[in-house]
Amino acid sequence: MHEPDLIELFVEPLNRAGFKYFVSGSVAAMIYGEPRVTHDIDLIVFLRPVDIARLPELFPSPRFYVPPQDVIAIETAREQHGHFNVIDTDSALKADFFTANQDELHVWAFRNLKQYSTGETTVSLAPPEYVILRKLEYYREGGSQKHLRDIRSMLSMSGDQVNRAELEDWIRRRGLQLQWKEVCV
Repeated sequence: MHEPDLIELFVEPLNRAGFKYFVSGSVAAMIYGEPRVTHDIDLIVFLRPVDIARLPELFPSPRFYVPPQDVIAIETAREQHGHFNVIDTDSALKADFFTANQDELHVWAFRNLKQYSTGETTVSLAPPEYVILRKLEYYREGGSQKHLRDIRSMLSMSGDQVNRAELEDWIRRRGLQLQWKEVCV
């Protein structure tokens, strides 16, 4: 029996429906760096009211759990940190949907997306600088060493794709210099 993967379950429906999104988090870090185990995918999604209404069609019940539309609308309306989950109940794999807002880093990332082919589908991928910045922020918030390992792996495997001047400008603007120094040790 075929085991579905995160891209097949959560990205392909967004592609078919023409949603504006990009993949970030550990899945993006693995594409730019080394593989590791993960059971979720981070998706930054620009959602209009009409898109919210379409989510249950893209991820139909009972196979998928999708929050009620009013919950998604509330999260989408938040100026920062809007977030909800879609869960595949067959596999327990999960997508963390982060709503794109007017955060200047989201705006920059959407303008600088990378396209990544899995062979079967094309994925809109966060630029590596965005992934590194978010991993630095997560490290600052929670202290998990996995974020530093992911960043080091990305720099080792795909460092030539990283615009260091752009990255360091964003690091300064977001106050992440101390966390960046820990990566560079």
